[in-house]
Amino acid sequence: MGLRRKKAVQQSRRTSSSTASRIYSRDNVARYAERSRQRRRGRIIRRTVLGVLLAFLVTAGTATAMWFNSIVARLSDAGIITPELQAVLVDSDVAREPFYMLLLGTDGRPGETSYRADTIILARIDPTEQQVTLISIPRDTRITYKGETMKINAAHTEEGAAGMVEAVNELCGIEISHYAEISFDGLVQLVDALGGVEVNVPDEIDDPKAADFTIEPGLQTLNGEQALAFCRSRAFADGDYTRMRHQRIFVAALANTILNKTDATQLPGIIDAMADMVATDLSLPDILSLANAMRGMDTDSMWTANIPSHAGGDTYINGVSYVFVHEEELEEMMARVDAGEDPEGPQSGLSLDSGSSTTIGDLSNNEANDWANGTATTSGSSSEDESAESGE
Repeated sequence: MGLRRKKAVQQSRRTSSSTASRIYSRDNVARYAERSRQRRRGRIIRRTVLGVLLAFLVTAGTATAMWFNSIVARLSDAGIITPELQAVLVDSDVAREPFYMLLLGTDGRPGETSYRADTIILARIDPTEQQVTLISIPRDTRITYKGETMKINAAHTEEGAAGMVEAVNELCGIEISHYAEISFDGLVQLVDALGGVEVNVPDEIDDPKAADFTIEPGLQTLNGEQALAFCRSRAFADGDYTRMRHQRIFVAALANTILNKTDATQLPGIIDAMADMVATDLSLPDILSLANAMRGMDTDSMWTANIPSHAGGDTYINGVSYVFVHEEELEEMMARVDAGEDPEGPQSGLSLDSGSSTTIGDLSNNEANDWANGTATTSGSSSEDESAESGE
């Protein structure tokens, strides 16, 4: 057995030597040199492809980071979203728990550091129930701020966004988590960037102080200038109160456009456009999470009210006209809002009680005169109310 194994090994070595001599003979040098070049070329190609792929990923990552940082910087305008504002806002998980957000429309111009709040809306947002409540606060509401009697929009002139949050917190007995602000010019640009906003306009807008054109009632797509006129006109029997109803209708229509009329893949582009017009403390991830949580909501079902208040000949102080708040009624209404319930609040300054639940859809389905005359009908009207109206 030992001898046979030795011979087998020797035969194997002779065979290997013979094979090697054939492979590495002079006749085959050119062929194997070509094979070697092909192997080197393959390695070079693989390395080149890998290098290009890595460079692409690095470049894409850098571009994404630059885009992200640009959005954050523009949204969190340092002149508006100040450390003082951040200090008065409370923490919240915008995708998982109800929170309050203050929405302001201002008459600020680029470069101005002191300006007034023209539109003041307190929003309670419940992402788990997809329910939103919009409460308007008249800009002339009388408050005592840091020991001084003033209109609530003056708090913005005095202390900026932080002053407004503090004033609304104290007035309504709540804690605001987030803030957003847009100027008149910004609103026009935002609406145009969205390609218009579809709004169910309840009243004719024919007000030279608001615009040099007329807007007819009905469902239509408003451009930026038309949207601004719709939100600013107060040429109605109850003046500012109709304007505030229109503002709430528009906020809901804007939300509907963003949440329900655009594809989710368009959100980054929309946020990019918004970043040039809107200032907010909300982070980009929070905005995307909230939009995802609220997508598909019925914006016509948003609850809506004014704070209980009135203005008239008895609301002047030292010759200055104010809106006086009915504090007990406001406290009761805010208790309902805070509990996630229908606010059952007024829609006009000519009446303390709306008499029923009121939604954004109800606001669009009644004209200004209906609210002023107390003849508005709402989806929350009780059967007893309906029977009384029919004479039964």
